[in-house]
Amino acid sequence: MNLLQAFKMAFKSIAMKKTRSFLTMLGIIIGVASVVIMVSVLQGQNRKNMEYWEKMGDNKINVSCYSYMDSNDATAQKLYDYCLTLNDLILGITPNVEVGEQVTIRSESKTLKTNDWDSMQDSNGMIDWTKQYSIKLGSEYYGLCNNLTLGGGREVNYLEIEKTLPVCVLGYNVKDILFGYTDPIGESITLNGQPFQVVGWYNPIGMENYGEWDSVVVIPYSFNRALNKNQQITDYVVKGRDAQSTVEAMTKLKVFINGMFPTDVDGNKPFGDGNVSSNTSYVQEMENQNMMQTLVMGAIAGISLLVGGIGIMNIMLVTVTERTREIGIRKAIGAERASIITQFLIEAAVICSIGGLIGIGIGTVGTLIAGKMILQESSMLPSTFITVGAFLFSVVLGVIFGMYPAIKASGLQPVVALRAD
Repeated sequence: MNLLQAFKMAFKSIAMKKTRSFLTMLGIIIGVASVVIMVSVLQGQNRKNMEYWEKMGDNKINVSCYSYMDSNDATAQKLYDYCLTLNDLILGITPNVEVGEQVTIRSESKTLKTNDWDSMQDSNGMIDWTKQYSIKLGSEYYGLCNNLTLGGGREVNYLEIEKTLPVCVLGYNVKDILFGYTDPIGESITLNGQPFQVVGWYNPIGMENYGEWDSVVVIPYSFNRALNKNQQITDYVVKGRDAQSTVEAMTKLKVFINGMFPTDVDGNKPFGDGNVSSNTSYVQEMENQNMMQTLVMGAIAGISLLVGGIGIMNIMLVTVTERTREIGIRKAIGAERASIITQFLIEAAVICSIGGLIGIGIGTVGTLIAGKMILQESSMLPSTFITVGAFLFSVVLGVIFGMYPAIKASGLQPVVALRAD
């Protein structure tokens, strides 16, 4: 028997028992569809996270520094003064602080509110992050450190920070809502009734689902006392000149913070503590987490494929029992064991292949639906690697779980097989 005849017999056997064949395929269909949907959605989410960090810019150093003894201003000044000595390694430093209290932003008849969660929900209860308006306390390097580019005007300057002058820079969404096509430079807005002059605005950052970065109002960090109840500023962003400078600056900042807050004989830090990290370390950690999540999700979905494979083995054993006389006749007229094994393996592989193709189709539709509902992506499709891998895995599964029934069929003695009812 050649391979073409074996495939014809496999399709004929499947067609003769359509319902049983479909139920046998069902485990493969569910397993393949689960793998395709779960891994595709996970990859889509991971891709969005990676885009987020890329948009936030390279060479960013995140510094956390808080003191139990010194005042807020004293600790910040020490860090700023030290960063000035690293001007050959870094481009700038800014606090990374948000005003926690709700602030009303007004410009003539237009009004926005920060931390207004009710207005951020749409009719379906989904959060619209473009409406997450926030007041950021920053330095003259806020845009540089956070990878924001000016669309017009300028950043706040050192003198305005030192004298706590009421000036601000608007994110693109805030500028668009409050002023539309009008140039806002020189205009005024009010924050909780206090007037602030607009000195600049940022271009849109262009990140879907991360619109909050376009919905900021940046003011001098010296307003921390007036608008943020003088809470201690503990988080900062430092911008390195390049990758090598960033690594060197991180090392120096860690040494500086450890020197500012030394460890006592008991291993405690009684004066304060701090931490230094970078986007690069976050990205590496995220990649490792993504790999683990993909493996775990794939393993969970693979359980369905395992159950489907057991179903294949079960039905193929039933098929061997039903076709015992046929096997006996073929062996009696000279069929070799390899021919019998090939026939049953091809039948198992065909069943799994058809189930795999149906599962890929269902998985593709499911990925489109899940991408729209979970990630708000209208055209998310599984990658070629996932679909081809899922199909090949289903074929291999059919061969593996069809092996035992095929070997059992090939090992039947012709005399015994011909006596079977």
